[in-house]
Amino acid sequence: MSPVRRALEFLFTRILRSRIGVALVIAVLVFGVIGAARLVAGPGDPGLGLTSRPTQPISTSDPEAGDDGVLASPPAAVAPKTRPGEDTPEQVAGRFTTAWLSGPGSSGDAWQARLRPLSTPALAEKMTGADPETVPARRTTGAPTLRPRTESFVEALVPLDNGTLRLELVAPDGPWLVDAIDWERS
Repeated sequence: MSPVRRALEFLFTRILRSRIGVALVIAVLVFGVIGAARLVAGPGDPGLGLTSRPTQPISTSDPEAGDDGVLASPPAAVAPKTRPGEDTPEQVAGRFTTAWLSGPGSSGDAWQARLRPLSTPALAEKMTGADPETVPARRTTGAPTLRPRTESFVEALVPLDNGTLRLELVAPDGPWLVDAIDWERS
């Protein structure tokens, strides 16, 4: 048997039947195709990829609209609007807090009946089924502090004996109503 024939027989019966042999054949084919494609394509020109490449960075904001970065000074405070004869946001926050704190010891229906006139329909629906015994505080320790956000949206912080009650008040069509409640333990 000639050495060439032995080499071919060894290649086809042992090496190409193993996983390593198959992987080597695939690698040779892949590199061969890539090399042939580069030879046919010729030298690459870096400017050929994009035909209308921008000369400046692409901006998604209007440069004439002003600076949208960090503010050097806080925006001017917006005063909440109240119609003549209606309660101010502070008064509504105080009345709501008093009604909210009266929950323990009363029935759920009576407690929610006291809160309903001071709440938006969305908050009244969320409070349906709430247990008045779960109110975590018992008394206020100070007056509500307002953080006006817009003319018809205010955040009120009410200090209580063991935390802070945060109320979001809205006045979309008239009187101020509580739209959200949050409790922060001190």
